[in-house]
Amino acid sequence: MNEQEIKMIVSSQRKYFLSGSTLNVDTRIAALKKLKNSIIQHEAEIHQALQKDLGKSNFESYMCETGLVLSEISYMLKHIRSFAKEKTVLTPLAQFHSRSFKKPSPYGVVLIMSPWNYPFLLTLDPLVDAIAAGNTAVLKPSAYSPYTSEIIRRILSDCFDKQYAAVITGGRSENTFLLKEHFDYIFFTGSQAVGKEVMRQAAGHLTPVTLELGGKSPCIVEKSANLKLAAKRIVFGKYLNCGQTCVAPDYVYCDRSVKDKLIKEIKKQIQRQYGKQPLEREDYGKIINRKHFDRISNLIDTDKVIWGGKTDPGTLKIEPTVIDNATFGDAVMQEEIFGPLMPILTYDSLEEAIRNINSMPHPLALYIFTNDNGIARKVTSQCGFGGGCINDTVIHLATSEMGFGGFGPSGMGSYHGKDGFHTFTHYKSIVDKKTWIDLPMRYQPYKKLNEKLVRMFLK
Repeated sequence: MNEQEIKMIVSSQRKYFLSGSTLNVDTRIAALKKLKNSIIQHEAEIHQALQKDLGKSNFESYMCETGLVLSEISYMLKHIRSFAKEKTVLTPLAQFHSRSFKKPSPYGVVLIMSPWNYPFLLTLDPLVDAIAAGNTAVLKPSAYSPYTSEIIRRILSDCFDKQYAAVITGGRSENTFLLKEHFDYIFFTGSQAVGKEVMRQAAGHLTPVTLELGGKSPCIVEKSANLKLAAKRIVFGKYLNCGQTCVAPDYVYCDRSVKDKLIKEIKKQIQRQYGKQPLEREDYGKIINRKHFDRISNLIDTDKVIWGGKTDPGTLKIEPTVIDNATFGDAVMQEEIFGPLMPILTYDSLEEAIRNINSMPHPLALYIFTNDNGIARKVTSQCGFGGGCINDTVIHLATSEMGFGGFGPSGMGSYHGKDGFHTFTHYKSIVDKKTWIDLPMRYQPYKKLNEKLVRMFLK
């Protein structure tokens, strides 16, 4: 799509928004119901697209993408009327007699830029929140997941006119054209490098942004942990979608005294969950493209691999791989892995682990496995991270009851459920002052009595 066509779409959306058509809550509810029905009708096609792009099985596609979007829609349909209501707040005595209230108002025309690793979920989830809040939306899915981008385009074309919700497919040129436009809000999910460019471009229009980025999310295994259960849940979270998950445990950081036992359990769990020949399994996914396949493959230090390590350039598959005796200086620890490699590092004291984690950029997630509640509280209190789990991995993002997001290098802002509605909403603070009384103390000329009254009211 060329620059002029994009300009026309943004212009038509702004005109439609300013008409007030999206303000009616019933209109928003109808839009969400229409989207939900279309997703259900196209479920098989969505899953086929995800299989082509990432090799995902139908079960994983529903569990991690389609099902979560449907859950978010259901949540919004249940709560949208409450979220959209004006909220009365207390009025200071000095403003007698008035009503003070916060009025939820949509930003306007929003841009949603999504990544390739969960291409359906991370495009539609923020769209659901944006529509619920009363905005129009331009969506730009990733060019790296073309099959999913196409089914998203078809679904939204069936559900909405372009002046309400439009999908722009394409690559870097389309991204460039979009970021030149004036949007009222930008929601971006992707890499830190591109996130910085999005923020830089948004600054030109003073456009607020939400950035959902990533980072090296640590998984601490403390010596009191249930190692068998820890291994089971770490393997699930690490190798889900072949490690191409922004909140996957990037590396395991365990107490030195339990490392050998933990590794033994991790090996058992990999074989139990993925079999002896994971590269031959139909339900084991693939790396998104050759560029990322080569990048991940180059991070494998064969001298330190104690499980897996095999790769298949023809199918872009990499075995679930465990790297022992890793150090913070290794190549695999210099960047977010975003692939099925599990480096295992050790610490001698919890204070050392906390100190090292805090010396690195704030990660999007942190996981702690322990049976000591005091240690869990200490780690979650003293370490900086976006969100996480105690004695599990990944699942904290699969709920509409909590916001999801990072801070600092792992992002800014959050969404899901009520937090998602807040993200795409500006709350106008309004005082409705009554006309039947008008206290004179604030007006010139100021008198000592007036000053006494003001001091009395404002203490």
